[in-house]
Amino acid sequence: MSVLTTRAAAPLTAEQPPDTGERHRLTAVTGLAALSLDAMASVAYGPEAIVLVLAAAGGYGLGFTLPVTLAIAALLAVLVASYRQVIAAFPDGGGSYAVARTYLGRRTGLVAAASLVLDYVLNVAVAVTAGVAALTSAFPELYGDRLVICLGVLVLVTAVNLRGIVESAKAFIVPTAVFVVAILTLIVVGLFRDGPVSTAAAEGHASVLGDNATTVGALLLLKAFASGCSALTGVEAIANAVPNFRTPRAKRAQHAEVALGAILGVMLIGLAVLISRFGLQPVEGVTVLAQLADASLGHNWAFYVIQFATMILLALSANTSFGGLPVLLKLLARDNYLPHVFALKADRQVHRHGVLALAAVSAALLLFSGGDTNTLVPLFAIGVFVGFTLAQTGMVLHWRRERGPRWLGKALLNGLGALLTGVSAVVVTATKFHDGAWLIVVALPVLVAAFEAVQRAYARLGERLGIGRVPEVPHRERSLVIVPVSGLSKLTCEALNAAVSLGDEVRAVTVSHLEAEDRAAAAALRRDWELWNPGVDLVELKSAHRTVGRPVAAYVRKIHDYHPGTRVTVLIPEVEPARLWQRMLQNQRGAVVAHAVRRDTDAVICRLRFRLPGSR
Repeated sequence: MSVLTTRAAAPLTAEQPPDTGERHRLTAVTGLAALSLDAMASVAYGPEAIVLVLAAAGGYGLGFTLPVTLAIAALLAVLVASYRQVIAAFPDGGGSYAVARTYLGRRTGLVAAASLVLDYVLNVAVAVTAGVAALTSAFPELYGDRLVICLGVLVLVTAVNLRGIVESAKAFIVPTAVFVVAILTLIVVGLFRDGPVSTAAAEGHASVLGDNATTVGALLLLKAFASGCSALTGVEAIANAVPNFRTPRAKRAQHAEVALGAILGVMLIGLAVLISRFGLQPVEGVTVLAQLADASLGHNWAFYVIQFATMILLALSANTSFGGLPVLLKLLARDNYLPHVFALKADRQVHRHGVLALAAVSAALLLFSGGDTNTLVPLFAIGVFVGFTLAQTGMVLHWRRERGPRWLGKALLNGLGALLTGVSAVVVTATKFHDGAWLIVVALPVLVAAFEAVQRAYARLGERLGIGRVPEVPHRERSLVIVPVSGLSKLTCEALNAAVSLGDEVRAVTVSHLEAEDRAAAAALRRDWELWNPGVDLVELKSAHRTVGRPVAAYVRKIHDYHPGTRVTVLIPEVEPARLWQRMLQNQRGAVVAHAVRRDTDAVICRLRFRLPGSR
C-alpha cells in the first residue's frame, strides 16, 4: 500500500508543485504600485500645505518653501532608511506595531497599532473625498452627487482588493506610472523655463498671501514643516505589508521602499524648486500643483492630463490602506487583540474580513462627512506621526541591544528621526486640536482599551479551556441522541440512520400544541410511527405556546438533571436546497431549535444536511 501511495504521489510532486500562493503576491514593482499610492498622491497636497502656512508671512515667507521641503526630504531619507531596517528585522510585517511591541512594551505597541488603524481608515476616506473633489471641481454639476460618487469609488476599490492585492497592483500600476511620469515631466520642463508659460489657472482667483514680513519666526517654520510632513503619510505602508511580497520578501520590500523614497523625494524637491523659481503665490480655488502645471507646461492638454492623473491617483490612493491595514489586523488577531477571523486568508492571499471591515468603517466616515474633504482633513496624519515616532524610538533600542557594526550611527539616525517626527506629532495635534484633532486624541486610548478588552476575553477563554496545559485522557461516556421530527419522510429515516450510528440510545421527539388541528396531527404521527416501527421511541413534548425550540431545550435540561453523566447530542435533520433561492421555501425550524438548545443547554448540536436525489 505504501509503494502504491508513493508512486501515485510522485507525479503530483514532480509535475504539479503545490501552490504556495506566490503568484498572488507582490514583486518590487507591483508592490510599489499597490502600496505607494498614498505617498505618491501626497505630492498633490504636501507642498501646498507648506505654501499655505508660509503665505501668512507674505512673499518673504514663501522664500522658505525650499528649505522646509529639503528638511522634509531629509526626514524622508531617515524614515526610508529606518523602515528598511524595520523590514529586515520584522519580515512578518506590522511596521511600527511590531517594533514598539518588541522594544517598547505591550501597551506602547497597542498605541502604535491604534494610531496606524486610525490613519489607514482616515486615509481611505480622505483619499476618496479628495479625488471626488477634484472631479467635481472640473464638473461642478456633479457636486450634489459627491457622496454617491464617493461610495461608488469605495465599492470599486474594495471589489478590486477582494480579488487579491496582485490584482489591485495590476489595476493601479498604469495610473501610478502616468502620474509619476507627468509630475517628473512637469519638473524637468519647468527647470528649463525662465518664467511661467501661463497663469491662466490662477486668473480671477483671490490671493491668500499675507502681509509681507521682514522675519519668519521659528514657530511658523515649525508649523510649515509639520504641515508639509503630511507628504510622508504612506511611507510606512510597505513595512506593514511585507508578507504580501514574493520570496525573498524582505529584499523585495526593501527595494520597493527605497524606490518609493527616491521618487517621492525627487518630486517634492523638484516641485519646491519650481515654486521658488516661478514665485508662485497660493490663490483660492486653485491648487498649487495646478498652478505649477500651468506655469511649466501651459494651459493646454498637458495641463488637463496632470489634473486628471492627480484626480485618479488621489481617489485610488485609498488602496494603500487596503494593502497595509489587513496585514496589521492579522497580526493583532494573532496576538489576541482582535477577533481571530481577521487572521483568516482567502485563496488569493486576501485577508477578506480586514478588507471588508476597512470598507465598512470608511463608508461610515463618508456618510458622516457627507463626502466633504475638509471635515476629515483635520483628523488626518496625526496617527501616522505617532507611529513614526514609536517605530524610530524602538529602532534606537534595537540597535542598542544588537550592537552590531556602526550601531551608534544607526541609533543616532533613528533618534534624530524620532525627535523630528515626535515634534511634528505634537505640533500637528496642537495646531489642529480645535479643528477636530481632539477626536483622534480621544479615539486612540479608546481603541487601545478595546484591544485590551478583546485580549482579556481571549485570556479568560484560554484559561477555561486549559490552553497550554496537557488535558486529561479522553474517556467514553454514555451517549443519547435526540432527533426532533415533525413527520415521516426520507429525511426522518436518514436522520435516524445517522443517530443510531452516533449514540448508545436514540429518541425521536415531536412538539405538539393544544389546538385541535395540532392534536390531530400529533395523533396521526403516533399512529404512523407505530406502523413504521423504526426501533426508536417517539417522545411527544406538549407545549402551551407556539414554539418548537424551548420545549426541546427543556427536555434536554431534564435529561441532564436526571442523568448528569450522559452526553446528549441533538441531531437536527434539514433539507439542503439545490439553489440559493429555495432556502426561502424552508420553515427554518431547524435554526430555531438549534438556537434554543445552544442558548439554554450544553448539548452537542449536529445539523444533518440531506440532499434530495436528482435535486440538481
